[in-house]
Amino acid sequence: MRCAVFAATRRGVESAIRLRDGLLLDAVDIFLKDGREEEVPAKRFSHLADAVAKAFRQYDALIFLMAAGIAVRMIAPHLRSKLTDPAVLVADEQGRHIVSLLSGHVGGGNMLTVRVANCLGGEPIVTTATDVSGLTAPDAFAAELGLRPVPKPMIQVMNGAILEGKTVSYAVDENLPRLDFFEAAFLDRGIPFVRKSASDVLAAEGLTVFVTANDSLRSDYLLCLVPRRLIAGMGCRRGVSKGALKKALSEACEKIGQEISAVSMIASASVKRDEAGLLALAAELGVETRFFEIEELQQKIEAYGLEESSFVRRQIGVGNVSEAAALCCVEQGRIALPKTKWEKATVALVWEK
Repeated sequence: MRCAVFAATRRGVESAIRLRDGLLLDAVDIFLKDGREEEVPAKRFSHLADAVAKAFRQYDALIFLMAAGIAVRMIAPHLRSKLTDPAVLVADEQGRHIVSLLSGHVGGGNMLTVRVANCLGGEPIVTTATDVSGLTAPDAFAAELGLRPVPKPMIQVMNGAILEGKTVSYAVDENLPRLDFFEAAFLDRGIPFVRKSASDVLAAEGLTVFVTANDSLRSDYLLCLVPRRLIAGMGCRRGVSKGALKKALSEACEKIGQEISAVSMIASASVKRDEAGLLALAAELGVETRFFEIEELQQKIEAYGLEESSFVRRQIGVGNVSEAAALCCVEQGRIALPKTKWEKATVALVWEK
């Protein structure tokens, strides 16, 4: 998770530094107004509204260490959907109260609120009804496993039914790829489920949460949880073996609690278009490969504010391959694993939103 922290006062800056040093996320960037605490490494801005507008597109989570009213006004023009908006948290400058304001389930805001509270020694404030009641919400479960809830209106129907004590059943599509992985996830969380076919689920009248690869199923009683595409961006040395690349990719997937079979596509720079090991790995996994020109990669670097390596830039003309290439494959993406180096390869993983 990439997190932007906005602070407006001296004490707020102190809290921001504690978050940067203690959250242990993929990236925690502090944003400060020009001239404030110049000794603190931070991204600088002249106007908060402009900085928030840019960060809203680039980061998975925004934390405001300031008055809630300011935060609400800053994010209001950019709200689109609970399925794609970043998590937004607001806290007082001393971190005594931390409020999950936006995207608590799908965006991971509620879990992040608890982590921030633990880091700052404050009280997490979560207002989502299912969390307050100690109940499992299907969209929260989906976020943990890289699943996309569809159709969106059924999220509220299911969560409302759970709050009212109605029976909501869980089922897994008997034809679902990676069936064992998802069934193990249910078992780990103590959630009862059954295997069913899509036709049986559509014929049933009871409320059902259905894990399936078919995102076109519709019923007044059905919420589908559809696996998101997981894109692997990869850079590597010339001539690296398929085995070395497979090992790097497998270990990368393990870092986010997934299996290598979850990967839907492998992406890289156009200079790797003939890389035998990369092509052989994609063929073994049965996934598509996509290669992007320097100009396309640079556009994503700028759009997402990605860090660049001067060494990589000297080698191929652009300073970030793995993250940028993966993001080129999706309209909107969330970096699940930032660029991570192995001996002969670099891997980044991106969930399609």
